[in-house]
Amino acid sequence: MAVLTNMDQAASLIFSYFPNLSEEQKAQFEQLGDLYRSWNEKINVISRKDMEHFYVHHVLHSLGIAKVMAFPSGSKVLDIGTGGGFPGIPLAIMFPEVTFHLVDSIGKKITVVKDVVKTLKLRNVEPQQTRAEGLVRKYHFIVSRAVTQMANFYPWTKGKFRKENVDPEFQNGIFYLKGGDVDEELEALGRMYVSYHLEDYFKEEYFQTKKVIYLPYEARG
Repeated sequence: MAVLTNMDQAASLIFSYFPNLSEEQKAQFEQLGDLYRSWNEKINVISRKDMEHFYVHHVLHSLGIAKVMAFPSGSKVLDIGTGGGFPGIPLAIMFPEVTFHLVDSIGKKITVVKDVVKTLKLRNVEPQQTRAEGLVRKYHFIVSRAVTQMANFYPWTKGKFRKENVDPEFQNGIFYLKGGDVDEELEALGRMYVSYHLEDYFKEEYFQTKKVIYLPYEARG
């Protein structure tokens, strides 16, 4: 009898936490592992030792945002510093009626994202090699996965938000995946924020120190 690896089991783990996925969404999540494993043999998109935990450390972690916020249909989301496509790709699969703009300054990573988008036929994703500071479009929400200290990241979002809110519960704003003790770093910004602990949603040990940080949009000059 064959022994299932972490990678083999992982897609079903996603389905257990998100039981209402369509057959197309399930197929897309199932393809992710092989796609990234293949690309990782050519380009070091994800650390080699991390690939065996790909679905937990990258896919499920990205979907922590989906446990906190269900992006409304028609909303526009920017993923700053997407790297190989996280959290943007898993969120785009989860919310096919939402438009995602995935940006990163490193060309080879965006090459991977473009291939994943093409292979999975994700029509709601636009990958682009660029720096966030140069973008002129506006979005309802911005997501990211601990690309830098919040003091560095927050200025990149200036002038990037649409004024009209699309969700009755969440004002337009940032959903930032971060680990460890974040209070001192965030309080230094002097902005309102809310921390959501991912161990409240996922039972895996990996999530014990992981959080989704929500910062609502505040008009600034």
